Amino acid sequence: MNIMIVGCGRVGSQLALLLSAEGHNVTIIDKNTESLKRLGGTFNGVAVVGNGFDEKLLKELKIDHQHAFVAVTSGDNTNLMASQIAKKLFSVPRVIARVYDPRRASIYKSLGLDIISGTVLVAAMIRDKIIENRFSGYLIESGNLGVIEIPGSEDLKGRIVTELNMPGEFIIVAIERDKKVFIPRGDMAIQVNDKIMGVVTVDSLRKVKKIFKLQ
Repeated sequence: MNIMIVGCGRVGSQLALLLSAEGHNVTIIDKNTESLKRLGGTFNGVAVVGNGFDEKLLKELKIDHQHAFVAVTSGDNTNLMASQIAKKLFSVPRVIARVYDPRRASIYKSLGLDIISGTVLVAAMIRDKIIENRFSGYLIESGNLGVIEIPGSEDLKGRIVTELNMPGEFIIVAIERDKKVFIPRGDMAIQVNDKIMGVVTVDSLRKVKKIFKLQ
């Protein structure tokens, strides 16, 4: 894939390195020359100093040939402008923007952008660890789904995954066992001390927590 990234901070640089290592054609833009040094010597994509909403620069970098455009600078306004240009002017098929202020999330969504807003997720995750010592319902980016962590108790020992799943409400997606994380088969039995990770609808969160005795 051809992927353009605006912002070479910690997130942007790591994303660029990961995608580049996977063989994708990555172009990354940052207005600060020093920021591009985060890419080190292993990055084999294109690194450019400039503004991610400079239409002339974007054209020179063949934005019209990109399959995806990601704006992850430290400024919401910059991310919004760059993403809008990529989507509206150049019709990039997949545009993703990072949002720091969760109150702006609805604005981004109304413009048809995919958003990543870590602020709410991190706050909710920390809350869960403080209050319940487990992840117990932090939201996924969609806003209507959450992730819940369930300990493998004696009550669940021997129960199989499909028996515990609740279609449309709760699905087990991963299990941590003996310090290894894997996606379980439907006929896999739960063991004591398993750490079960499931996706749950927000509307069913209270119900699921009650069933698994998490409250």
